[in-house]
Amino acid sequence: MWRIHLLRLQYLLIAGVMGFFVWQQVLFETGPWPAPRVIAKSMLASLALLCLLGLRYPLRMLPLMLLEALWKTVAILLIILPAWLAHRMTPELQVLFFECIGIVVLYLVMPWRYVWVRYFRHPGEAWLRPRTGGAPAGQGFP
Repeated sequence: MWRIHLLRLQYLLIAGVMGFFVWQQVLFETGPWPAPRVIAKSMLASLALLCLLGLRYPLRMLPLMLLEALWKTVAILLIILPAWLAHRMTPELQVLFFECIGIVVLYLVMPWRYVWVRYFRHPGEAWLRPRTGGAPAGQGFP
């Protein structure tokens, strides 16, 4: 249960802290934004809103946390680390590193056994509905 509460804290931090800064930028910054910034800020603002659902449904919203962990890990390992090793760090990459490094905490609180069982061991949903009994194909809710 303690991991669930820490996971809720992660959702709260993303929704509250990151959401505050991102929504402040989205709502109040004026001027032309380059397309990559529009995409990034829109996605982060949406993530912050969806994390509010994670407070109520921490396990159902785990794919959000997995996405957060994955994109930050990819950014650190495949973009920031090679730049640092090649002595090509820019101020933007340094800021990104400090924004991403907090992901270490998520790796510690993530219920990895649940993730493994639910997303890797558990059978996936059927691609086609079986034609035995029940409602005819195309009728009813799957």
